[in-house]
Amino acid sequence: MFGFSIFLNEEMTDQKKEYIQKMATIGFSGIFTSLHIPEENPETYKKRLKQLGLLAQSLQLRLMVDISGTALEDAGFSLERVSELKAIGVTGLRMDDRITTMQIAEASHQITVALNASTLSVKDVNELQELQADFSNLEAWHNYYPRPETGLDFKWFRQKNQWLKQSGFAIQAFVPGDGVRRGPLYEGLPTLEKHRRQHPLSAALDLEVDLVCIGDGDLAKETQRQFKLYNTEQTILLHVEPYDEQIQLVLGQHQNRMDEARDVIRSADARFNKPSSVLPLPAMKREVGTVTIDNVNYLRYMGEIQVVKCPLPGNEKVNVVGRIIEKDRSLLSAIQAGTKFILESV
Repeated sequence: MFGFSIFLNEEMTDQKKEYIQKMATIGFSGIFTSLHIPEENPETYKKRLKQLGLLAQSLQLRLMVDISGTALEDAGFSLERVSELKAIGVTGLRMDDRITTMQIAEASHQITVALNASTLSVKDVNELQELQADFSNLEAWHNYYPRPETGLDFKWFRQKNQWLKQSGFAIQAFVPGDGVRRGPLYEGLPTLEKHRRQHPLSAALDLEVDLVCIGDGDLAKETQRQFKLYNTEQTILLHVEPYDEQIQLVLGQHQNRMDEARDVIRSADARFNKPSSVLPLPAMKREVGTVTIDNVNYLRYMGEIQVVKCPLPGNEKVNVVGRIIEKDRSLLSAIQAGTKFILESV
């Protein structure tokens, strides 16, 4: 399940509303926002939250609101009146450490509550059990980390998630956006540091959690298209920089063979759509992401289409016709046995 972020420090412009509607149509199912309100803007944030909530409600999107301390009260709401939040489309509250366990337990009987996945402890879980919290409404949400070098370590993240799963929590994490990144640092909003510069879709598929949210408030239009293809057709779209006119022989829809190779992605469809002849090109070293087609020198393998997963030497029987653009190369790890993919020239 994928979600995206909308921040309330900016007006709910027509452009932002169009973005929200577009994300809903391409398979995103939830919105994350924050009520960390500057002291001078409580009424503004209340108005914008209502606008966002009602739009989310109309599009049948979940809306998780991050709160801390007196944020709800500052905006004119209260944990004592959760029904008011639900009425405007809020479906969940992400609560930080300054909200009491009793408040969390009580709220869990009325609305979805997200806890801080990184700091949640056995003691916290035991207290929530003693207070008879509704665990079916509790989720564990990791933070995002705006400052470079502070994102979570992948090994620690996986170990923490093993315990969270055993404790029965649905787990959420963030990946960076690749459109307009959020200030003031503009360095992406990932949960894991290794994802800070990675393609949002490959980062999302790498997380292995129940819920993935785009941390930044914007996805590039072509990345939106890649998410749409994955959401609707379970297909990975790869953009290829062409090296030769023979690129036309490899473009289009493919499926990785079920007997997954170690070094290359092999198109299972190529053997059924062989060109009449593939003339040899000068042999070139095959870097990661190189797109190739076997030439006449490979005899019955002529016409086989591959995408290279690890560096390989040049081969006079294999024509190098293009290379996956740098941004998309991390998506190669998402192509496993039987995965559908599209090669599209840039």
